[in-house]
Amino acid sequence: MIGIIGGSGLYELFEAERTVEPETPYGPASAPITLSSVAGVPTAFLPRHGLSHELPPHRIPYRANLCALQAVGVTRIIAPCASGSLSPDLPPGTFVVCDQFVDRTTRRDHTFFDGPEVRHVSAADPYCGDLRAALLTAGRDLGLPMREGGTVVVIEGPRFSTRAESAWFQAMGWDVINMTAYPEGWLARELGMCYANLSLITDYDVGVAGDAAHGAVTARAVLEAFAANIERLRLLLASAVSRIGPVPPDDPCRRALEHSGV
Repeated sequence: MIGIIGGSGLYELFEAERTVEPETPYGPASAPITLSSVAGVPTAFLPRHGLSHELPPHRIPYRANLCALQAVGVTRIIAPCASGSLSPDLPPGTFVVCDQFVDRTTRRDHTFFDGPEVRHVSAADPYCGDLRAALLTAGRDLGLPMREGGTVVVIEGPRFSTRAESAWFQAMGWDVINMTAYPEGWLARELGMCYANLSLITDYDVGVAGDAAHGAVTARAVLEAFAANIERLRLLLASAVSRIGPVPPDDPCRRALEHSGV
């Protein structure tokens, strides 16, 4: 089963066949999980912010969400999210299939290994190469503006960056900024699940060259831009899901916990 974790403006992507609410050791997930079928593939959809966008980024129950998806049989996850661009070469409307993250969050439960079991899992290559390839191929076949690779810097939120912070992120050479890519993807890795981040660029971060007015980012503008691209995102996800096969036995995501114990 393929999991899709939706973000801002992405709540009714597929027609529901039924919904489930698995119990987890970390409480309830953000919302009931919608079970459906996409291109003949069993699919589970979870809105990370809740059904009415009532959960800000720092209050999302990330551990519960990943456990709930695993409980319904999900092994591979595609996670689209609204993101800001840190480069004039990444205009709004671009889909970035990130291959690295930088964590700038401060208050999130970001591991399942709080003790007494201790694990140190490698984060060298945090996103699933197989899922990334499926997304890139699907997007290119559809003629969508795709960017292969990039670093997403994840900030705590719910506020947007200051100009000084944004200038620092740009100077570091990072590409994309959002508030939810971490610890969501990392928790999937700790569970041995495949995960790919799909960043839809909705705006230039404050002060990025190409933002003619150098204006501040607003939540309304982000949501409007995401909504304007929802049909393209729907087509991309459906095409990518149809290309995803079962997890191979030697998949590095599945084997992430090997040699991580102490």
